[in-house]
Amino acid sequence: MKIKCLILLFISVLAADVTAQNSQGMYFMNLPQNHLLNPAFRPSSRLYIGLPVISGVNLSLNNNFINFSDVFLKGKQPSDSIISFIHDDFDVDRFLSRIKERSSVELQSVVQLLGVGFSAGKDLCFFMDINERAESNLVFPGDLIRLGFLGNADMAGMAIDLSSLRADLRYFHEVGFGASKNVTEKLRIGAKAKLFFGVAAGSIENNALKLTVNNDYTHTLNADMALNISGPLQFYVNDENKIDSVEFDNERFDNFNGIRKFLTNTTNPGFGFDIGAEYKITDRIIVSAAVTDFGFIKWKTDLTNLKVAGSYDFQGLSLQDVYDGTVTFEDFGKGIIDSLVNSFTITDNKEPFTTTLPFGVSVGGKYNLTDKFSFGVLSHSRILGKQVKQALILSANMNLSNIFLASLCYTASNHYYDNLGLGFAARAGVVQFYLFADRIPVIWNKVTTEGGSSFTLPARWNNLHTRFGINLIFGNRMLKE
Repeated sequence: MKIKCLILLFISVLAADVTAQNSQGMYFMNLPQNHLLNPAFRPSSRLYIGLPVISGVNLSLNNNFINFSDVFLKGKQPSDSIISFIHDDFDVDRFLSRIKERSSVELQSVVQLLGVGFSAGKDLCFFMDINERAESNLVFPGDLIRLGFLGNADMAGMAIDLSSLRADLRYFHEVGFGASKNVTEKLRIGAKAKLFFGVAAGSIENNALKLTVNNDYTHTLNADMALNISGPLQFYVNDENKIDSVEFDNERFDNFNGIRKFLTNTTNPGFGFDIGAEYKITDRIIVSAAVTDFGFIKWKTDLTNLKVAGSYDFQGLSLQDVYDGTVTFEDFGKGIIDSLVNSFTITDNKEPFTTTLPFGVSVGGKYNLTDKFSFGVLSHSRILGKQVKQALILSANMNLSNIFLASLCYTASNHYYDNLGLGFAARAGVVQFYLFADRIPVIWNKVTTEGGSSFTLPARWNNLHTRFGINLIFGNRMLKE
């Protein structure tokens, strides 16, 4: 049971990183949801309706520093009390060689509550989307991981610059209205305006942060940062205005009316937009580009502002202490959390704060080999503050009269180059079902438990994007043409 819990824990670590990033491998599939990737794309139907909730469920998980093979060592039996990256046989040097200057975890999920699109006239299209979105991302310097593994002795006297530390968590509603149209016979443009209504959020404002490992192995934190929260939390403080405890405000959700008021809150407004273009060089060669999810949300309700400014000393812990058996892994984690919490003070200002959304920039090209088969190449950049995540996608696509669609893609992303993606869509009458998953792991390892049972896990899986749903589609432009 603990092994299963460990698997779920690791997946949740990946999820603590959830990009509403859409599966970019869908870019060249002729689906109604493609306007989410580029608003210039024209749907193949006169009218489509995305069924509530099941019209589109999108999940994105990724990080750039840890994967399953770091949790379960190949050929080793995991026990109830062992995590591989604190096991004696774990290759720490190899693991640390992969650590980047900025390590990151990101998670995004999107549930489409309603999607509608229709054509008006010869080439004008309109579309509307209502989505529920939850996103979180964490960026921190790789030296923080090195400190945890190498221990205080190897880093005594060193100062670690933590000014790149950044974290955001947000849950919000999105309502989007857009249109696309041919400007010339070869050029088509599209745009979508988005209204955001925030529900809950947390955001770190990092002005300066430095951690010094002292020669006596204690740590000194020099900080000027704030944690801004918009959410139903109650913070209790001691006489020094330090955090004593944090509790969820359960009383607000004792009845349906309280839940409804929280979920339908419109006093945390935001705005964003998508813009895109598609240009037909020849009948066979088409290029396109788009900027998506450029926007912000202003948070005004349920505010709590936490600040830490000055110099703070606390007892230093590292994973070396776990190796030596002087502390447990649980005590190691608790010690870090307690040290950070005790550094913050609560202010009475209740200051509103603004969060910006990570946005994407896509540039692609497609070559139509025949009217049924095509090849595509797509460069997608995701910008999260000062960090840029780059992906290159190559795809082979099949379209059988918009009745059956399929796409096979290869993705180079997240410093890994063995990611495959596969998607398909099938239509029966007016009902279309689609499923796409990219970043499918290629290499798998077998793990054997102490009880003798075994299971397989992806060896280098550190990200996943998947989307699926059901549409109602009326009309078929390709069949008519």
